[in-house]
Amino acid sequence: MADVAHANKGQAALQSSDYPTAIQHLTLALQTTKSPLWLIWRSTAYQRTSQHTLALADADNAVLAAIKRSSRPLIATAHFRRAVALHGLKRYGDARMCLRWVNEYNDKEKGLTIWIAKVAADYDKAGGEEAECNQITVLKVPDEVKEVSKDTKPPEDTKPVKEDKGKGPEVAVKPLVAAAPKPTTKENIRHEWYQSPTSVTIEILAKGVPAENTEVKIDAGSLEVSFPLAGSDSTYGFTIEPLFSKVDFTKSRYRITPHKIEIVLHKSTPGKWSALEGTEAIASELPSEKTEDIPAAAFKPETAPVYPTSSKNGPKNWDKLMGDEEDEKEGEDVDHFFKQLYKNADPDTKRAMMKSYQESNGTSLSTNWADVGSKKFDTEPPEGMEAKKWEI
Repeated sequence: MADVAHANKGQAALQSSDYPTAIQHLTLALQTTKSPLWLIWRSTAYQRTSQHTLALADADNAVLAAIKRSSRPLIATAHFRRAVALHGLKRYGDARMCLRWVNEYNDKEKGLTIWIAKVAADYDKAGGEEAECNQITVLKVPDEVKEVSKDTKPPEDTKPVKEDKGKGPEVAVKPLVAAAPKPTTKENIRHEWYQSPTSVTIEILAKGVPAENTEVKIDAGSLEVSFPLAGSDSTYGFTIEPLFSKVDFTKSRYRITPHKIEIVLHKSTPGKWSALEGTEAIASELPSEKTEDIPAAAFKPETAPVYPTSSKNGPKNWDKLMGDEEDEKEGEDVDHFFKQLYKNADPDTKRAMMKSYQESNGTSLSTNWADVGSKKFDTEPPEGMEAKKWEI
């Protein structure tokens, strides 16, 4: 089949780091079959050519395709590609959330541990939970991103190309654009919340909320949200009064995305809330001015991120470091990274790393002692290799 032939050539080009050719072949293959694996491959090729927006679109579609096939390993890998693309877009909070989903579906995903550490470092460096780039807007089940192009006939050179030419067929890659979300009906609108010691985040999950007609009122002890519902004369209202505890409205904020309203309440007193709503009234401190929302962040594709290293050769490109074609020197940098990770870890993390590494004979590494303490690790050699017991 032509699509399989193009997919195989795309995979071969990807493995040889010929990313433009990989994109061309995989684009032809995906015209017929929306394989989650092929989408993952093309996402990787896009990401390694610094086309992070396109890489994210393919990864989102790969998650949906993998869910249809009920393949947990593919769902995990698709979320992993989302995390890498989001990191390239400097959306560290979203990248970190996707890595959590990777761990949920497959905690042995290749590269997971090192990317968790890398994203965590950039998250902290960017300013922690208060930084705009660290806010969480990503959805576990993303919306489909459609490929669109002008109504043209398929290219004539979609037949298999000769191997000795060394080039893929001249096929223009179609631009990817997000489909406009259909407004959520009133009965399907829901909310979720989570917290840190210093803040509470509330997400009202509703698509197509009209930002210009939405009102969000944050006071010291209350929260009010209202917006008109599309296709009707009614208004959706969400109110919490009193809040569980007093908040600092001057540091609290909100923003509206195509899929939800996200509200971040800054706790006046750090601690844990057992609920959103409290029992004792809190005096209003709201001024006459309306609380302003967060301006939409503008993310632009850029070159692959480079990080400091102790290598004599200078900074390293981490994506290349995680590629399939690592050389011996890059392996030394990975070894140095884990040594530094162990050196700076707390006692429980060190115990987890040592136990998982020793029991698995160097084939697994975990930093979570809560998981490692009661778990037995088996030796799991890389694909295509066989574990053998040495006899003296």
